[in-house]
Amino acid sequence: MKLVTYAKAGLTQVGWVDGDEVAAIDIPDMRALFALEGNVSANALRLSTGVRHRLDEVALRAPIVPKKIFHTAGNYAEHAQEGDRANWVAAIRPWIMFFQNPDAIIGPDDPIVYPEHLTRELDYELELAVIISKPGRFLSVEQAKDCIGGYVIFNDITARDIQRREMQSANFVFSKSISSFCPFGPWIVTADEIDDPYDLDLELTVNGEKRQISNTSHMSVTIPQIISKFSPAGYSAGDIVTTGTVSGVAAFSKDPQAWYLKPGDRIEAKIERIGVLRNEVVSWKQAYGVEAPQWEGF
Repeated sequence: MKLVTYAKAGLTQVGWVDGDEVAAIDIPDMRALFALEGNVSANALRLSTGVRHRLDEVALRAPIVPKKIFHTAGNYAEHAQEGDRANWVAAIRPWIMFFQNPDAIIGPDDPIVYPEHLTRELDYELELAVIISKPGRFLSVEQAKDCIGGYVIFNDITARDIQRREMQSANFVFSKSISSFCPFGPWIVTADEIDDPYDLDLELTVNGEKRQISNTSHMSVTIPQIISKFSPAGYSAGDIVTTGTVSGVAAFSKDPQAWYLKPGDRIEAKIERIGVLRNEVVSWKQAYGVEAPQWEGF
C-alpha cells in the first residue's frame, strides 16, 4: 500500500493510493496511523472514509513528519571507497548516526532552497529510509525486524563546504539540517509490499543526467541491524531511520564544481518498487523574494 499525506481545498489529509485515486483515511496525521496497534495497511483500510480524489487533483506533501530522524551513514562500502579516493576530510566508516532536523523536511515537488550566503557546494545523497511502526528500545536484531512499517525515498541534501569544516571536529549535523534539506516522499510503501528490501535499484539524476546508480544489495549491514544498533536511544512510532547513500555524489566526483547543485537543477531520486521523488533547486530570491544575505561561507 502507498500511504500519502495530501492537500485538497486547503485541508491536509492522510490517504492511500488506489490506481489514479487517493482514498481518504480518518486519522489526524500519518504518525497517528503508525501509532495504532496492528498492521498499518489493515488499519488504513479499516479507517477509509469512502471519500476519494483523483491523484492529479491533490498536492502531495511530505508523507510523514516524525518525532525523530535517525540519520545513519557508512552502510555502503562503495560510498566510503569513493570518499577515500577523493581524499575526503575524514574516513566514512560504518555505524555513523546522528539526529536529523524534522523541521527541514519537505515533500515531493517542493523546492530545495539554495542558501547562497551559506554554501557554494550543495550536494545530493539518495537513500532508502525506513518508517518505524511501533515504539521500542534495546531491541535485538530479531525484534527490530518487527518494527519496520514501511519504506520511503530520502534525498540527503548536504552543504559540503560546511560539512568539511564540521568534520574537522568529527561532527556533521548543521550541513544537512538547513531548511528544505530533507526531501522525503512521494509516499510511504508499506513493508508488506517489499518482500526483499535488499534487491532494489537506486538511481538519482540531475537534469536527466545519471549521477547515482546502485542497488540496495550493496548495503554492508542489514536494516534490522541498523535499527537494533541505535535502539537504546528509543524509537517512537513514525520515526524515520535512514540507511546511508551510495556512490556517485558530487563531492567525490572527478569534477565536483561541475556536479554541485545550482538553482534551476531538477533532481529525480528513484528507488525501485517505491517511486520517484522530484525536487527542483531554487535560489534564495525565488523562494523569499529578496536577495540572499551577505556571504557567510564556512
